[in-house]
Amino acid sequence: MQAILLVGGQGTRLRPLTINTPKPMLPVAGVPFTAHQIARARDAGVTRIVLGTSYRAEVFAEYFGDGSRFGVELVCLTEDEPLGTGGGIRHAAAGLTCGPDEPVLIFNGDVLSGVDLRHLVSEHDRTQAEVTLYLTRVEDPRAFGLVPTDADGRVTEFREKPTTPAEIVTDQINAGCYVFRREVIDRIPPDTVVSVERDTFPALLSAGERLTGVVDDGYWLDLGTPLSLVTGSADLVLGRVPSSAVPDHDGPQIVLPGADVASDAVVTDGSVVGTGSVVGPRAHVAGSVLMSDVQVAADAVIENSVIATGARIGAGSVLSGAVVAEGAQIGAGVELVRGARVWPDAVIGDGAIRFSSDR
Repeated sequence: MQAILLVGGQGTRLRPLTINTPKPMLPVAGVPFTAHQIARARDAGVTRIVLGTSYRAEVFAEYFGDGSRFGVELVCLTEDEPLGTGGGIRHAAAGLTCGPDEPVLIFNGDVLSGVDLRHLVSEHDRTQAEVTLYLTRVEDPRAFGLVPTDADGRVTEFREKPTTPAEIVTDQINAGCYVFRREVIDRIPPDTVVSVERDTFPALLSAGERLTGVVDDGYWLDLGTPLSLVTGSADLVLGRVPSSAVPDHDGPQIVLPGADVASDAVVTDGSVVGTGSVVGPRAHVAGSVLMSDVQVAADAVIENSVIATGARIGAGSVLSGAVVAEGAQIGAGVELVRGARVWPDAVIGDGAIRFSSDR
């Protein structure tokens, strides 16, 4: 089986973390998020993966190479101009070698889920669908496109984001993973901006083609914001969602090789301490991601936050729901809460207090 992984997004909602790093390459539970998706695909029987890249494409090639280190055959194909989800899939299909009737798994590069991929492909084969969509249920579907299905899983329509209660005909939404029959991908116009959600899927449905929806009520999370990034990372560390790419660890935290955590510091709640990072005496790190070479001074408190490579956190500072980008320096006694974001190489002096509204 072969797969396409769409990893071309710029991750604007995750800025400033994505100024220098593509969103799918941000570390989640100790490794780039794309490594988790590759592992999930490999464990489901995928042997060849095409990475559809765009923004900072070289970062993927440098880290993953030909894929042999990760147990798959990997090809990177880069869009010179953004082509949308459908155009991106069509562009990446040049790296596939399977026949026209073979199933091709398609992944969005920012969705963490526990969906049973083998079952998804099995239902695709059973229903002889042109495309099979992974669907999940949400409590409030107003922010999503709706995908109702009949008793046999046949998709009956695609609805844009509902604006009135009467338009909420289902709580099922597109969860960002598909199985395409290869020939359907080849029908998408090449070198053209196309959305599978707005163009390809509705057109197939209008033509009477079979589209199957498989509802999976397991874990699903869009990692598009800093808060969801730290939540997903912690959930992987704590085993709430499976991934064989999670580094071996013992307890509710991951301390990567080369990191140094003081004996009286507390690191817990699914936190990750990256290679070369130092957590000082009596510091408390909970539910947070510390990337490589981060320095956390004594008595600092970091909760539900992301601290990027090379950042410095001063003694006694308190960070809650904060984002500190690469190389930033936070002085002693600083308080950063409620979604505060600090840009790369910024300096905040001792005793300063910064607040920012949740966004």
